[in-house]
Amino acid sequence: MATASWSRAKAECAKVAKATIKSAVDSKLSRTDPDNDLLPGLRAGDPVALSALMDRHLTRVHRLAWHMTGDRAQAEDISQETFLRFWQAAPRWQSDGQANVLTWLRRVATRLCIDDRRRSRPIYSDVIPDQQDPTPQADLEIVRSETAQQVQAAILTLPERQRAALVLSYYQQASQSEGAAALGVSEKAYESLLSRARTKLKTKLIDEKVSASL
Repeated sequence: MATASWSRAKAECAKVAKATIKSAVDSKLSRTDPDNDLLPGLRAGDPVALSALMDRHLTRVHRLAWHMTGDRAQAEDISQETFLRFWQAAPRWQSDGQANVLTWLRRVATRLCIDDRRRSRPIYSDVIPDQQDPTPQADLEIVRSETAQQVQAAILTLPERQRAALVLSYYQQASQSEGAAALGVSEKAYESLLSRARTKLKTKLIDEKVSASL
């Protein structure tokens, strides 16, 4: 009788331990990837899940692509291609041990941007409107617009991976680990890219300011 009771107790303990481990794993996945709730639908080819994913991340991916290319039309094409590739990869997606969805989207978008930049020259589409409001607030907005264009033009002169690191850090608010994962490099290498990008960007903007004053 004692042996039977002990066996049942062991079996119950094992069941509880298994359930606890599963719960911990599920909780970890939920914390590490906010898009896990959409993965079952994405794997099953549910367009509603894809639409929900795009609602969450399309604007962010598009901004990344625009800051990388300087062309809104190209950015739209790259954004659509990025989500199309994820849609095609979704049936084989494994949450455990794989980058989270946003990191994957950033990585693919960045690679597409680099490839696109190698094939074409940037087009600057953010122009100041012809009709200007003469109020002080309007003048301030024009100055901000001009500054933004100067910064964006300077960013486009950076080497590809340095530009990507800068965009991920400043315009995507990616952490060091997220940025490194998106570029497929170590955190140390990512920090080095970011540091060199900052230095070159600062030098470029200072040189332009000096040239404009001559």
